[in-house]
Amino acid sequence: MTQNWTKSSWRQKPRIQMPDYPDQDALHRVEAKLSSYPPLVFAGEARALKRKLGAAARGEAFLLQGGDCAESFAEFNADSIRDTFKVLLQMAIVLTYGAKVPVVKVGRMAGQFAKPRSSAMETMGGVELPSYRGDIINGFDFTPEARIPDPDRMLQAYTQAAASLNLLRAFSTGGYADMHRVHSWTLGFSEGEKAERYREMTNRISDTLDFLTAAGITSETSRDLATVDFYTSHEALLLEYEEALCRVDSTSGQPIAGSGHLIWIGDRTRQPDGAHVEFCRGVQNPIGLKCGPSLTADDLKVLLAKLNPTNEAGRLTLIARFGAGQVGDHLPRLIKAVQEEGANVLWTCDPMHGNVIKSSTGYKTRPFESILREVREFFAVHNAEGTIPGGVHFEMTGKDVTECTGGLHAVSDEDLSQRYHTACDPRLNASQSLELAFLVAEELDGRREKLAAAS
Repeated sequence: MTQNWTKSSWRQKPRIQMPDYPDQDALHRVEAKLSSYPPLVFAGEARALKRKLGAAARGEAFLLQGGDCAESFAEFNADSIRDTFKVLLQMAIVLTYGAKVPVVKVGRMAGQFAKPRSSAMETMGGVELPSYRGDIINGFDFTPEARIPDPDRMLQAYTQAAASLNLLRAFSTGGYADMHRVHSWTLGFSEGEKAERYREMTNRISDTLDFLTAAGITSETSRDLATVDFYTSHEALLLEYEEALCRVDSTSGQPIAGSGHLIWIGDRTRQPDGAHVEFCRGVQNPIGLKCGPSLTADDLKVLLAKLNPTNEAGRLTLIARFGAGQVGDHLPRLIKAVQEEGANVLWTCDPMHGNVIKSSTGYKTRPFESILREVREFFAVHNAEGTIPGGVHFEMTGKDVTECTGGLHAVSDEDLSQRYHTACDPRLNASQSLELAFLVAEELDGRREKLAAAS
């Protein structure tokens, strides 16, 4: 995998969606400093995640990946991290019950600072400035000064990521993630009149936990009830940052991306001969690959060979993102390409990025109904093809934002202005995220029953 590869060999490849820093001396100083810092994650953690993703590819686990569209420096605080972590735990319990397999929990956290943009420039009030590309690159304020790429932002991103990881590890093992506590939060969600359809499942989960307690399996006797394994992920877009945090694993002697447990290549940066594919092919982490409508079967085959030449289980996650109504047009041909290559991959669904629309009030939004429709189409195609739908990937937050329309509380176009806080794309709020988990759990439960009946 690392033949003819170094952590800087990406610099010889075509690069897109990356900034041109005007102060190269400052950039080199930051890169040197980051290169001397400890890695944020460790090789053993990445290997453990890879094993779990391999199980998900076989249908023995299910991947839940979720978190912020783009992490913010200004909104960084313990409550935001806690609230998103809390909702992910609630979603995981519901999905575990529906799938009857372990749920692998991966956050878009502690590194999701950079964003690709559809245009290099944006215009406001007749003024044109470089686009905002995430806090790790430039500032959100619409001023010429804020939009200049600043390499020192990488140091702030590292500090924030380290603090986030520290808190997430504490939450994961310090009692906050206790399954009984998490389920008590979910019970509150299902008590309202509008959530009546989800009450039966929450009651069944309660009965299961009561049975375990009666059998002597409690948080005091079982680590699995009291703690969780939680991993982080982000798009590996800013390669100067990724290279600076790349390390050699002392156990295997192989390079590891020290910036996050799982890194992915975006739909805009997956050129087979491009810089992002070049960097990711050499590190040993699990790698995600966004697969949009423009991905050809031939390019996918090349990417499969480059990113996972040894066909290692759990190494490559294909993240389908087509848009509601388009899954049937594109997913079957990509599944066929994977099967023709005999490739070992995990298929997951990102129903967010293909469903962005402009609301009647001018806000960019994503309808809950379109998100759910794409998930259901994803499951339907895999059921038809006899392949395994192994996970879901959401942009969401634990906050009570009004950015996506629809859901249990029926956020309307007129409601969007109330709490529209995202710096980039609209996110599911806590209630919408949990409701979606219930609906996906129903899909998983139905799939499981069909497979059992068929066998």
